[in-house]
Amino acid sequence: MARTNPLSTRVLLTCAAIGVATGILGGIAGLTTVVVLGVIPIVYGFVLGVHVLPGIVAQETLRLPLVAIVTHLVAALVSSAFMPSFFPSFLGTAVLFGGIQELVAAVTRYRAWGPWRFFISGGIIGVIVAVAVYFAADLRALPPWAQVLYLVLAVLGPLAWTAAGLGLGAGLRRAGVGPRIR
Repeated sequence: MARTNPLSTRVLLTCAAIGVATGILGGIAGLTTVVVLGVIPIVYGFVLGVHVLPGIVAQETLRLPLVAIVTHLVAALVSSAFMPSFFPSFLGTAVLFGGIQELVAAVTRYRAWGPWRFFISGGIIGVIVAVAVYFAADLRALPPWAQVLYLVLAVLGPLAWTAAGLGLGAGLRRAGVGPRIR
């Protein structure tokens, strides 16, 4: 029995289109990084959460293996056009976030596509973002209430962006972008 290639030309082009659109948002987030960290650092984790979008939109739209990581890599390249000096960060974020999204999907053998599954990956990413940026942004210098607010926003950011990504992906599926369901 011949196996079909999950990364057909159609799938790759869809991943590329989603990656470009979400990469633009990631690039804008990258452009605002210095200002956000300098003026209101407690919202940085929420802003950083935008980087969950490529994989969430791709997985919700296509519901296939490897689409999250491929779309994240395209988004990282596009985001890097806005901030070339952030290329290593964008690439690392793409591999980490896309890898987590693929891992959660793989655990369910790419068969469970309920919102709960996406929110699990968003929650894992939120915790990682909260811990990583807590130290990178030296939030220990902020008052305790601001540190707590930062941690809450850092976890809620990827969850909120996950919800937005699910809405976008569902809209693309309704428009016929995803695979045809028999």
